[in-house]
Amino acid sequence: MEDKLKEWTEAIIPWLLSHGLKIVIIAVVAWILNIVISRLIKRAVRIAVVRDEKMTEDAEKKREETLIRIFTGATRITLLVLALLMILAEAGLEIGPILAGAGIAGLALGFGGQYLIKDIITGLFIILENQYRIGDIVNIDGTGGSVVDISLRKTTLRDLNGTVHHFPHGTITLVSNLSKDWARVNLNIRISYRSDLEKVINVINQTGKELAEDPAFKESIIVPPTFLRVDEFADSAIIVKILGETIPLKQWEIAGEFRKRLKIAFDKKDIEIPFPQMVIHKVTE
Repeated sequence: MEDKLKEWTEAIIPWLLSHGLKIVIIAVVAWILNIVISRLIKRAVRIAVVRDEKMTEDAEKKREETLIRIFTGATRITLLVLALLMILAEAGLEIGPILAGAGIAGLALGFGGQYLIKDIITGLFIILENQYRIGDIVNIDGTGGSVVDISLRKTTLRDLNGTVHHFPHGTITLVSNLSKDWARVNLNIRISYRSDLEKVINVINQTGKELAEDPAFKESIIVPPTFLRVDEFADSAIIVKILGETIPLKQWEIAGEFRKRLKIAFDKKDIEIPFPQMVIHKVTE
């Protein structure tokens, strides 16, 4: 037993001092390279992304974070594969047959891999064209939500119910970005046919102006909600259209606050918001 233990010790210790030490060095160097390259990527992206007149500071930050996550993720995978191959070679395994087998497997999966290639190419165009970024609110093929992750292969959304949706880039046909550059408050308000239209217009515009001057909301409003036109003569009401512009992602908050203030203003000015009604004429013989 002692002879076997001595034999194992004599065999293992030299291996650890040579190959084992090299394996540790490879792992440490890969780890250090990952940290260094990740920092270089962050600096390079922040220098390369130049904000134009339409891009807000928040939009610039979102684009930077999206690009940084994608490039650092690709770098991490590349370093991991290279380090693993070097460790296997140092451990005494022949990596030639492994690479050959991987090539044969790649050929065998070529037809299936075309979908992966399509996803990656489409993902590159999405990123380079800055169609959307992490944190944006988008609709992808009819499904809306916040972009929580973008990789070269897929986009991940989380909707208002908390449900997570995954979209391979190659399957995406239509993307609607609700939070790029600026957003719009678009409201249709019903008023009674008995209302003084000029009075209604003044109340709408004054309410929008007061909202835009409120310190709690003025930083979010680009153009105050204002009367645009009479949009329709409906059965029970006149429908007027109100438009305004906000910074991205604030359109819902501003629209809700404006509705609240407008209802209070209408009540004070005795302007009626009618409910659907029907007039019945009784014919007597």
